[in-house]
Amino acid sequence: MTEERQDKKDHILEIAEKLFADLGYDGASTRHISQAAGVNMAMLNYYFGGKEGLYLSIFQKHVTQQKIKLENLNNEEISSIEKLEKCIDDYADKMMSNCAFQKIIYREMSLSQRSELNKKIISLISLNALEVKRIISEGIKNGSFNQDADADMLVASLFGTKSYIINAAEMSSLLMGYDVTNPSVIETVVKPRLKNHIKKMFRAYLINNNENN
Repeated sequence: MTEERQDKKDHILEIAEKLFADLGYDGASTRHISQAAGVNMAMLNYYFGGKEGLYLSIFQKHVTQQKIKLENLNNEEISSIEKLEKCIDDYADKMMSNCAFQKIIYREMSLSQRSELNKKIISLISLNALEVKRIISEGIKNGSFNQDADADMLVASLFGTKSYIINAAEMSSLLMGYDVTNPSVIETVVKPRLKNHIKKMFRAYLINNNENN
């Protein structure tokens, strides 16, 4: 694919992501997306094969990018706690800088009816959760972390804290005393606070009784 075509494809994905976040899968029509992106329907269908392909491509793009980062991190010759804290930093930066995609994820994960598309999406999202679990599990295995640590619950804590801040923004803002949807506040207050909290919580749980950190 030429650079020009890739740029056009990325532009369509960016516009579609915002509309899917605001309107939901059913509410965002391909006609609406093509108009907002300044392309015709034929081009959209050529690149993505329709609405479902476009929607799935958004997940594939984000998940693939993050999975490569996590795989590279897992292969670095650093300690388990360093890997985990780098993972937390990268995760917080990415998640808090792209609230639109996080809203889409939350909507998909909260659906009670599981379509084939939804199942594909959940499978994609799970790939990165498994890479985070791998970091924790290897730390337990090599003795860096407490042997009775629950890797699954730690992954849930990481994802759950982020989901609360982003998807319950009004409640989070009332609790914290500032607007957690304000980009400036996110960058200067929310992200540093989130990183510090998760790191301290994980350290206390994983190495509180373990001299090898």
